[in-house]
Amino acid sequence: MTLTTGDTLPGATFLVMGPEGPQPVSLGDKMKGRKVVIFAVPGAYTGVCTTAHVPSFIRTKEAFAAKGVDEIICIAVNDPFVMKAWGEATGAEAAGITMLADAEAAFTQAIEMDFTAPPAGLINRSRRYAMLVEDGVVKVLHVEESPGTCEASAGEGLLAEM
Repeated sequence: MTLTTGDTLPGATFLVMGPEGPQPVSLGDKMKGRKVVIFAVPGAYTGVCTTAHVPSFIRTKEAFAAKGVDEIICIAVNDPFVMKAWGEATGAEAAGITMLADAEAAFTQAIEMDFTAPPAGLINRSRRYAMLVEDGVVKVLHVEESPGTCEASAGEGLLAEM
């Protein structure tokens, strides 16, 4: 399924670090009856992801909340250990952004947002995108053409569509 506006997102299970180690999180549970923003990055600790994409959602978090967004979720094809550490290092965790690990890239592949760039060491990673989802239905979707670009998918770019 190539994801487009109006689509219902498929069910997916992600991983987060809990007090006892990795724990599953159902995307369906996070979306049911809620308005959420989901953004995805090619990789934790990578340049644009760390210096532009995550900070854009930290800056705009309150503006999204004022528009009725219940939660902002960041997805990356990384393990939950890395996502936890990256969330702490960037301030995303302290800002209340949920960091979800798509460790096997199952969700990313299901919505056909995967790509591979061997010269950069990025294998089976996520394209850079951001979307507004209401009760599981994609209302706004911004996908970057290049993984090194963060304009339409930045917090400000998505917020401008709401």
